[in-house]
Amino acid sequence: MDAAFIAATMLKRGLLNPGNPVSVVRQFAALGRWGFGLAGELRQAAARSPQRIAVIDDDGPVTYGDLLERSSRLAASLKLAPGDRVGILCRNSARMIEAIIGVTSAGADPVLMNTGLSPSQLVTVADDQNLRILLHDEEFAERVALVPSAQILGDISDISERLLTPPARTGRTIVLTSGTTGVPKGAQRPTPGGFRPLCSVIDRIPLRAGQRVMIAAPLFHTWGFAGLQIALALRATIVLRRRFDAATTAGVLVEHGCTGMIAVPVMLQQLMEQPAPAAKPGLTVVAVSGSALPGGLATRFMDRFGDVLYNLYGSTEASWASIATPADLRAAPNTAGRPPYGTRVAVLADDGSPVPAGEVGRLFVGNEMLFEGYTNGATRQMRDGLLATGDLGHVDEHGRVYVDGREDDMIVSGGENVYPAEVEDLLADLPQVREVAVIGVPDDEYGQRLAAYLVLREGETLDVEVVRDHVRRHRARFSVPRDVIFLDALPRNATGKVVPRELPRP
Repeated sequence: MDAAFIAATMLKRGLLNPGNPVSVVRQFAALGRWGFGLAGELRQAAARSPQRIAVIDDDGPVTYGDLLERSSRLAASLKLAPGDRVGILCRNSARMIEAIIGVTSAGADPVLMNTGLSPSQLVTVADDQNLRILLHDEEFAERVALVPSAQILGDISDISERLLTPPARTGRTIVLTSGTTGVPKGAQRPTPGGFRPLCSVIDRIPLRAGQRVMIAAPLFHTWGFAGLQIALALRATIVLRRRFDAATTAGVLVEHGCTGMIAVPVMLQQLMEQPAPAAKPGLTVVAVSGSALPGGLATRFMDRFGDVLYNLYGSTEASWASIATPADLRAAPNTAGRPPYGTRVAVLADDGSPVPAGEVGRLFVGNEMLFEGYTNGATRQMRDGLLATGDLGHVDEHGRVYVDGREDDMIVSGGENVYPAEVEDLLADLPQVREVAVIGVPDDEYGQRLAAYLVLREGETLDVEVVRDHVRRHRARFSVPRDVIFLDALPRNATGKVVPRELPRP
């Protein structure tokens, strides 16, 4: 079954198209020697299509052959030992990709650093992860001044020695959790063991070999990193910009002929706040992940750009759980979709028993790309081979998954379970609201209550009682936020997630 699924998917997505026999042999030989991690994927792409443009960033185009050469030089110059950890603090660029692949090519572990970390957080992470070196863009020089091992990436000596032999140990990429509730933890990502993980995703998200894809999501983010893995496997041309700019993105997509885009939901929200572009990008796939789609965004986006939106629900620890196609999002705009091939999703009660369709429970997921644990030795709860996502959700009668909120977000108000995400979606539908966050806060009478934080669209006004009445008409009384606070902007981290601890408490 696996072999038939993999062959059919690879054929459908153009990965089995005929090519020069010698190049094809070299391509699969590279995978055989180097495996299916980034080092192997780059080498298979360079063996098959060395002159194809691999990356177009702010500095211009880089071919697959040149990207391999540059990453190999970096691997040799760093003189790393297998198992060393190297922090990488960079914005999206070809240089960041060569650093990640150079480190893994030497058998060392790249630690992808969030560009939003403060100086003190960077010191803590460098110590927690026992970094031998912290490679960084020049713009971060002051921020990493207290990290002894910090080294500007551009200062690496340009030597001609190349790393030609696979290391005895495969480098493991470490992705930091978002850190919205504290210091981020390092999660060890597994290396794919074959074609199935790739095919599981591109079977549902129809990216094709050789496609031009803009990766707008940060490469240090789980979804941006996954996009990089997929793009290299597809020998795609990757378009990167150091910073996401909603005002210029449509123009960049048109200029470079991008038909695919990988982003996080807040980026789509910002795109929709721009005037409709004069020249519409020829997008066939816009794939998002990283946080829930705000209420109504999926429908509005597809009304403007076409039925091209795919929403992957996953996490740093679970990789993916489900994928919503445009048809899923048209039918149910707030769904997280269905599990792809080879993935199991279960909704369980606290005692581990399955809950009926439509009822909320704890979400568990199983696939071959579950993380290998945190670098501090901690892990997540497992049940029958399934990993706890930390989310609450339900599955409808059509098998579609819905995320109702984080386990630690649910509050008990006056003895009733209340899910802030439900109220967020409801308030996001108000035409005056640009963005919203709802959290639980302590309450002397009821134990906890909801507080709603709203950012209004330019020129709009909204009365507190109108907000409460809107919730009251659609939800039970205990879901009505007692506190309604208007802000100029919600505090977000570098990947666009709201940071609850930075919201002012009523």
